[in-house]
Amino acid sequence: MSYLTILQIIESFYAQAKKDVMIGYHFRFIENFESHIPRIADFWNLQINGSLEDRKNLPFRLIETHNGIGIKRGEMGRWITLFIANLEEFLIDERITQDEYEVFEAKVAHFRSKIEEKIFS
Repeated sequence: MSYLTILQIIESFYAQAKKDVMIGYHFRFIENFESHIPRIADFWNLQINGSLEDRKNLPFRLIETHNGIGIKRGEMGRWITLFIANLEEFLIDERITQDEYEVFEAKVAHFRSKIEEKIFS
């Protein structure tokens, strides 16, 4: 999957997530959130493709960053639901393949378990 496709997925997801009644408030507290989008896309690019667009985005401190913002278990579930629905839209519109969808979905599941293990236990 290309970095550009990953970036489009991330942009599309956060455009929806920021407006979401349950989780949107998390993103509205981040000053200039739009500047974080390429960093988030680069994180997923590293997970999916093993490469980075911009090394200055390192290090990614996923657990530490999210541990301090007070995410609730239900909010994590909502994030996953919205993210997978967004991926499904890309699959339906044939902007990603079934294989790409499955790889991304597996990575999301992996990080969900890691975050739940570290933050909610």
